[in-house]
Amino acid sequence: MKWNVVLLCGLTALVSPTLHAEKIRVGVGHQSMCSDTYNAGIIVKELNLLEKHLPKTGKYKDATFELDWKDYTSGPPITNMMLANKLDFGVMGDYPLIVNGAKFQETASLRSLYVAGTGYNLHGSGNAIVVPIDSDIQTLEDLKGKDISTPVGSAAWGMTLKALQDKGISSNAIDLKNQTPPVGAANIAKKRVSAHADFCPWSEIMEFRGTGRKIYDGSETGVPYLHGVVVRKEYAERYPEVVVAFLKAVIEAGQWVEADPVRAAESLEKWTGIEKEVQYLYFSKGGHLTLDPTIKPAWVDALKLGHSVLSKERQIPPLDFDQWITDKYVRQAYKELGLDYEKAVAQIYDPRKENRSLPQAEVWHAKNGIQAYSNIAEALTAIAEYEATGQKVNATYVYDHNSGLKLFGHVAYYVQDGQGNFATFMRKPDAEAYATQVKGKVLSLEEVIASIPVETAEASFPTGGQLAIR
Repeated sequence: MKWNVVLLCGLTALVSPTLHAEKIRVGVGHQSMCSDTYNAGIIVKELNLLEKHLPKTGKYKDATFELDWKDYTSGPPITNMMLANKLDFGVMGDYPLIVNGAKFQETASLRSLYVAGTGYNLHGSGNAIVVPIDSDIQTLEDLKGKDISTPVGSAAWGMTLKALQDKGISSNAIDLKNQTPPVGAANIAKKRVSAHADFCPWSEIMEFRGTGRKIYDGSETGVPYLHGVVVRKEYAERYPEVVVAFLKAVIEAGQWVEADPVRAAESLEKWTGIEKEVQYLYFSKGGHLTLDPTIKPAWVDALKLGHSVLSKERQIPPLDFDQWITDKYVRQAYKELGLDYEKAVAQIYDPRKENRSLPQAEVWHAKNGIQAYSNIAEALTAIAEYEATGQKVNATYVYDHNSGLKLFGHVAYYVQDGQGNFATFMRKPDAEAYATQVKGKVLSLEEVIASIPVETAEASFPTGGQLAIR
């Protein structure tokens, strides 16, 4: 900004300023390997949605924007870069968000603002603890005296601390190792660690690739699993229209996913390298992730609970939530897009209720795409027929009978009752309890398919008896 100097009656005076071209950095720290951040990260970046919504009038008429996208494997490095004024926006999970706000408030003058969500799972699914596929470990209690690797400071790290507290297990009873998601997943595959705790979608990556098996799902904490957007307060106050533009891009990214989840899954595979079948588990109707930028009162409560968890285990600075959380920017974004914020903030997707009305199984046929089935038995018959005729199935999807959470069909436990009806479960103990209740039996997908009388069905099994589908 430059003030014009004029000479009036021999006196020098300053008159109204004229805005000159300004270069405005928009530095975004995101995570291309964390599915719940995509609608504020990789999708916005690849579809050029931020460029579409950046302000171009008023004081921004002559401004130029320098977009700087930085990709990280977890949230803590993003916070460090924001504190160093090398990034303006950060996209991360619940516990890293809490640490971000607390670390900023710990300084004399720096502050961050929590300005929007990106998505959630109401019951906490998305984080999980995984063991090698053939491990004898079945429960958290089995991990006493053993090692768990996790990205320390991540949402999965926080979930692990909460899970241990809930079970009455001291964190000192576990050898907690700090490992990034790719390193932890590789060590599970090579059986170099007893367990690995990670955030979305790493546990499902290990399940899909056949290297890992869940022993604990984040839904067992009973606390919503959240991701969101933080911004440096100084930046937000200087460029509020840029913050609103960023959040409009987030909203549009979510609309793009919801319009065609298969297209989104296939595109995200190209952009991230994570298989489309894993992406679909998160972004499909009934999937793990509910896209939602609103800030709900229940989310504030969940974040406060997260801060108390960290306070019990670690030294974490205090966090004034009233100063940290603001919904004025996301409200403005909804208003400018002609959307009803109050209606959106009141809506909460509960998979236990909502997923009951969905088709109870899906099969992703390599050629014919996603096929939905009203009941599990129909899907199993179709799978058996595809296998018998040598047709490729990319993946299968069912729902956990208790929680309503979407699962890969090949890792679910199947209970068949006396009438031939099937129910599917994420956890073997739950399946066994239900089987006792209905006088049924617990089966794997391979065992179910083998029991279906389809001609030449046995030809569908390669050496070793493993079903050749996901």
